[in-house]
Formats: sequence, C-alpha cells, structure tokens
Amino acid sequence: MALLATVVWSGSFVTSRALADSVPPVQHAFWRWLIAVAAVAPFALRRTWRARAVLRRHFGYLLAASFLGVTLYNTLVNQAGVTTTAGNMGMIMAASPVLMACYERLGGARLGARRTTGMLIACAGVLLLVSKGSLALDLAPGDLWVIGGALAFGSYSALLRRRPPELGGLPFLFATFVLGALMLLPAYAVSLTVQGGFTPTPGTVTPLLYVGVVSSAVAFFAWNKAIALIGAARAGVVYYLQPVCVALLSYALLGEGMSRPRAACMGLILGGVVLGSTAGRGRALSS
Repeated sequence: MALLATVVWSGSFVTSRALADSVPPVQHAFWRWLIAVAAVAPFALRRTWRARAVLRRHFGYLLAASFLGVTLYNTLVNQAGVTTTAGNMGMIMAASPVLMACYERLGGARLGARRTTGMLIACAGVLLLVSKGSLALDLAPGDLWVIGGALAFGSYSALLRRRPPELGGLPFLFATFVLGALMLLPAYAVSLTVQGGFTPTPGTVTPLLYVGVVSSAVAFFAWNKAIALIGAARAGVVYYLQPVCVALLSYALLGEGMSRPRAACMGLILGGVVLGSTAGRGRALSS
C-alpha cells in the first residue's frame, strides 16, 4: 500500500510541473479534489451517511486532517511547480518523514543517536539542495513552497496515527476530500477573478484526471491504509523511494537533467532518512 501511494504520488509532482504554465496552482488543486470527490462518491456515500454521527463527533479532527492533507499540502506543491523542478520537489519532500520522527519524539518515543544522526544528515542534504551547495540560504521560491508542503504532509501523516478507531477508512477519506475542497473554494474564487480560468484541452484535462482519480482517490486510500497497518515511521521508509521515482519520471517526461550535485544531495537525503528510520530495528529483532 505504501509503495503504491509513493509511486503514484511521484507522478503527481511531474504533473504539477507540467501544468504550472497552463493551470493556476489553486485551480489545479481545486479541480483535483473535485474529481477525487466524484471518483470516491459512488463507493463512499452510503457508508459516510451511516457514519454521520461519528463524523460529527470527530469534526475537529477531520477539519485538521482535511486542511493539512488536502487543502494545504497539494496546493503548496502545485505552487512550487511554477518555479522549481519536479526533481527538486521530490527530493525535498523525501525529508518529510523526518518530521514524522520529530512528532514521535514529542509523543514520548526515544529516537536514539542513530535516528537523530540520520535526521541531521537528511536535513543537511535538503539545505544543500535548496541552497545549490552554498548554504547561503538563497532559496528559490518554489523550494520554499515545497518545504511548506513537506511540513504539511509530515503533520498529516503523523495525525493519521491518532485517527479514532471508529472512524472508518472510506468515510474518513471521503469526508476529508469534501472538507478540503470546500476550504479551497475561497482561494479558487480569488484565483478565477485575478488569474482567469484555464482552457480545457487533452493536455490539461488528462493530467487533472490522473491526479484526481489516481493520485488522490487511490493513493490517499492506500497511504492511509498503510499507516493504519504499519504506522507512519515504517510507511515513511517506503516513501524515501519517491525522489528516485520522481527523478526518473521527470527525466523521461519533462527532460529534466540529473547533475552530479543533485545526485549527491539525493544520496545525502536518502542515506540520512534510511539511517534514521532503521535505528533500533536490530535491537528489536534481537529481543
């Protein structure tokens, strides 16, 4: 489940970059979630209606999850696609599991020296990537937007571990899609007024259908299920494959190159997060 979500989401970074010049970021996000609501509705409406009392009881939790995972995360990534590459987006997003580990620590879990070292290495890789090796913090606007997206996604994933047991997977998914799309409505109206709409063509509609049906309905269901089964930390290990998938897709579909400095930053990020995520596994197995 985690691998399926990771591979599918890699494609969504490519579409964010590909649509950056033709579909305004907020409109991209709004139509993505509107399509996702339509795709999930036939399977979820009846179960969501039956769970309405539970949904009302946990409305605050649903609102927070919807804002972080639906309204905020993908909108920031779409905005990042205007001024940075798909490869950069994928590599920066790979550091979001570091935030999941931080939430674990705040919850009382001990990270240990190995995990802390891995987190520091991953953060160093991100800093080198976005500062183009100078560490002068001369960040491109798109890099800053995707860092915000990584923070939103890490927070959403950590929040999933606190999902009330009585809140079923499909009603939760449908409710967050609906609430997230509704919260995007004001920004969508402003975007239409200021930027105007976009022209529906095969080049815009096909990517929107992909991100709406596959990257939203399918991938979010798979990711939520993976975290329910194995937890955010273990699912995050699989998420580290995303930069590799994004780099290959952006090279094949967008013609983005892979320079040696970028490859070195990828190595730092992947090495750091893998080191941090595997800390303690040997002790757990031996016990």
